Amino acid sequence: MIHGFINLNKPVGWTSHDCVARTRKLLGTKKIGHGGTLDPLATGVLPLAVGRATRLLQYLPEGKAYRAVIRFGVITTTDDLEGNIAKQQDATELEEAAVDAALSQFIGKIEQVPPMYSAIQVEGRRLYDLARAGKAVEVPKRVVTIEHLVSQSWKPGVQPELTVDIKCGAGTYIRSLARDLGEAVGTGATLAGLTRTYSSGFKLTDSLTLENLEKAIAQNTFAPVSAGKAMEHLAAITLPPDLARRWQLGQKLEITAGIPIPQPIGDHANYPPVRILEATTQTFLGIGEIRSLPFDPLPSDPLSVECATKILVPKRVFLTAD
Repeated sequence: MIHGFINLNKPVGWTSHDCVARTRKLLGTKKIGHGGTLDPLATGVLPLAVGRATRLLQYLPEGKAYRAVIRFGVITTTDDLEGNIAKQQDATELEEAAVDAALSQFIGKIEQVPPMYSAIQVEGRRLYDLARAGKAVEVPKRVVTIEHLVSQSWKPGVQPELTVDIKCGAGTYIRSLARDLGEAVGTGATLAGLTRTYSSGFKLTDSLTLENLEKAIAQNTFAPVSAGKAMEHLAAITLPPDLARRWQLGQKLEITAGIPIPQPIGDHANYPPVRILEATTQTFLGIGEIRSLPFDPLPSDPLSVECATKILVPKRVFLTAD
């Protein structure tokens, strides 16, 4: 049984579920999940988790990057070329400089309304189900983060196109960005093409196509990205063999002075998840959580938290003890 990650280059026209179903068939296992859905018209990085690695998907690094093609002068029902054209106009006079100037208002933390055709739930139902049923609902705004938004090329014409590189946080809809940019310049716009170049620590340059994956499996040369490699962004705690075995068996361990721990995030008691390694082999064992047990009955006392006993709690045991 394979346990690890696959950096898959999703082909155009396939849903993320199509890719999971195909990979399940190729590997002969049902235990496969994916991180970060891609729309059918999009291509690029789709992280797949196989076997026990499915329990680690939530611990992959955040952040995504895309190369998008935005077409001006056309508005569609889905905010991409999959939908019906709702409105179009001649946008020949739109200049690249005007679009570049408008890009700056979409950098940083911004409010964004997700597309009506999306998997977000409103009143217990997915938006795309409501849209297909012809029901009009108010889609709630959400705050998303766009760290990087840079124009790469401009193609003039009746419906000019901008190619742009985007680095953004989780929950960002590139279709919404295209729509809102079109509104900002006064012509309307829709997403004409999208490639995800980075997701959850995986790069497009290192990805496998479905064809190459199938070939590697057939030739018995396929090797997944190890769970330990995928979790390298997390701080590590190394345990001697006796403590490592106890941790693998689900026991909580008191962290002694000889075991270094990462710095807490924010307040003194809020620690990030950590990866657990066995000292002699540096084998990845799983994900742990550090908890503070204050001596003082008032945990709000900063000093008592500083002096607290630290406990290492198993959260996801990847490699169980024999």
